Amino acid sequence: MGLRIVFMGTGRLALPVFEALCASNHTVAGLVTQPDRTGRGHHHHVNPLKELALARGTSVFQPDNIKTPESVALLREWQADLQVVAAYGQILSAEVLHLPRFGTINVHASLLPKYRGATPIHAAVLNGDAESGVTIIQLEPKLDAGPMLGVVRTPIGPDDTTGDLEARLAELAGPLTLQVIGQIEAGTTTPVLQDPALVTRAGKLTKQDGRIPWNRSAVEVERHVRGMQPWPMAFTTVHLAGRPPLRALVQRVRVADADGPGVPGTVVEATAERCTVQCGTGRIDLVQVQPDGKRPMAVAEFLRGYRPASGDQCE
Repeated sequence: MGLRIVFMGTGRLALPVFEALCASNHTVAGLVTQPDRTGRGHHHHVNPLKELALARGTSVFQPDNIKTPESVALLREWQADLQVVAAYGQILSAEVLHLPRFGTINVHASLLPKYRGATPIHAAVLNGDAESGVTIIQLEPKLDAGPMLGVVRTPIGPDDTTGDLEARLAELAGPLTLQVIGQIEAGTTTPVLQDPALVTRAGKLTKQDGRIPWNRSAVEVERHVRGMQPWPMAFTTVHLAGRPPLRALVQRVRVADADGPGVPGTVVEATAERCTVQCGTGRIDLVQVQPDGKRPMAVAEFLRGYRPASGDQCE
């Protein structure tokens, strides 16, 4: 027969889940998504969930605050059996969580209780985890703390960026969500409590968090570059002899086969094809960089255009 569902989501993880719900035997009563944002040049960012909902004739609600009495009243009018949340971006009150008869479930992109919080996918890449996954929980007022209703796992490849992993998790999230909803409808869920002793957190990131920590090991720097893609992007400031400091996004690096002592952030080798930077331990070879205002370029092109030399400093 299917359930009447209200979906709450905004981020990249949310779209495949919303698409799966729309294609299922359940009724999507409405979409709650973040307000439209205007970026540089007053360009409006496209919200693919909103576009899909409007194309299907599904009601869309974009409150600045989901917890106001007006927001709660509208959600109540939709008379949902269940609310499904995926990368929505606002904290829900206990009143909102308990509006439907089956409450609210959350699609979280980590193997809970590891990485509760806003950036679990970044954290998995940054920490060099061997695997990640999606966990669906029954939402409670405490952040990502509810009982687990379903889990799916995937390995993290050695070249995976946060964007790569997020795309893979998003594709896994849709089928898992439908599976859990089917169990909720049939009354066959088997909730598993999270172990409080195993809880770790992954807080919000800012653009400044993208700055490369050259004082760390080469392995950690390589993870940092992958972990900060596609946002906030890894970057460094290169101090070139006789030229103004150059800010550059660093899009690809590899751990160098050479090692030795040196000051972290120092360019230790700059040839026609190779630019090697000292880390806290080990060294990194730059592979692809994007100087401010320029397009991404392979390191050989960067070397020809900007001519970094041994002794120049990155910070």
